[in-house]
Amino acid sequence: MKIEKKDVFKALETISVPGEGKNMVESGAIKNVLVFGDEVVVDVTINNHSLQAKKKTEVSILQAIHKEVYAKAQIKVNLKVEAPETADKKPEIKGKAIPGIDNIIAVASGKGGVGKSTVTANIAVTLAKMGFKVGLLDADIYGPSATIMFDIVNEKPLSVNVDGKSKMKPVESYGVKVLSIGFFTQPDQAVVWRGPMASKALNQMIFDAAWGDLDFLVVDLPPGTGDIHLSIMQSLPLTGAVVVSTPQTVALADARKGVAMFQQESINVPVLGIIENMAYFSPPELPENRYHIFGKDGARNLAEDLDIPFLGELPLIQSIREAGDVGRPAAMQEGTDIEKAFIEITKKVVSETVRRNDALPPTQAIKITTMAGCSAVTKKQ
Repeated sequence: MKIEKKDVFKALETISVPGEGKNMVESGAIKNVLVFGDEVVVDVTINNHSLQAKKKTEVSILQAIHKEVYAKAQIKVNLKVEAPETADKKPEIKGKAIPGIDNIIAVASGKGGVGKSTVTANIAVTLAKMGFKVGLLDADIYGPSATIMFDIVNEKPLSVNVDGKSKMKPVESYGVKVLSIGFFTQPDQAVVWRGPMASKALNQMIFDAAWGDLDFLVVDLPPGTGDIHLSIMQSLPLTGAVVVSTPQTVALADARKGVAMFQQESINVPVLGIIENMAYFSPPELPENRYHIFGKDGARNLAEDLDIPFLGELPLIQSIREAGDVGRPAAMQEGTDIEKAFIEITKKVVSETVRRNDALPPTQAIKITTMAGCSAVTKKQ
């Protein structure tokens, strides 16, 4: 019987290297196949040094060719073990992409109380107003607030069928698709979960959701640096991170730690910039006066010190808090200084995302254009 090389490759596509999900051909483990009559020589390279893995690889190749190609084939397996290229450093924590989502932006803060969730909600609605397809994942497991800020406390995600699988349909408000753990708990119920339980809940909201096509998925992270942050970075290929801080020294110290977390060698998520919230207070009766209650230019100076972009500052204004409390983000207030401030900050977030995608590998590169005073993103050809 004449053995065809293509048939051998086809047979090898039915097996995988121990410990890897891809088949041997797709993973690149098969380096070469030679056929001489009924004799087949297979050159294969694996990264697993264990004797069991080497033996299993060899046996799998023999069985596959005998079963799928020719039962009497004479097979020689040349197996080589190579250490991974990253063996001398920690592997990067990277998640798998979600089909249809172009950019995933995490919004973080070193400490609580700096207005991170408020900033996240307003950036999301501003992106939607600019014409982007936007989703918001409220990953603040222990203090979810997106349901309140988007006036969807009494809503529940519906179950929809997608390609034969049951998925959660995010609740849409102000043009933003929202999922939050707040949908699944009572308002007065404390979420007392250990790390693994919280991570499982997050993964369900990420991968069991019918997000559809999105230009941006904005992720509201919990304050600090911990299990949830690692779970998100393991689950999602973050395009970049935005850090929110107030100008005071205590907040800046924690913001510095937040930036350092994303810049760790094993995480390596680009920090798109820092936003300074509660930068100053202007009394309504003295609108030209600025009182720097929490300090002046702290986040701006931190951004300069860390050599990362400063995305802008937001004042301490009562209407921002009131808007969040009634479930209508302040950026929805047409023609106000607050709307203008969030537009400018959001433009810079988009610009930094563009710059990041032009300079670094995936998610997906995009380009920026300006239309009617707002930024628009289109897929790069």
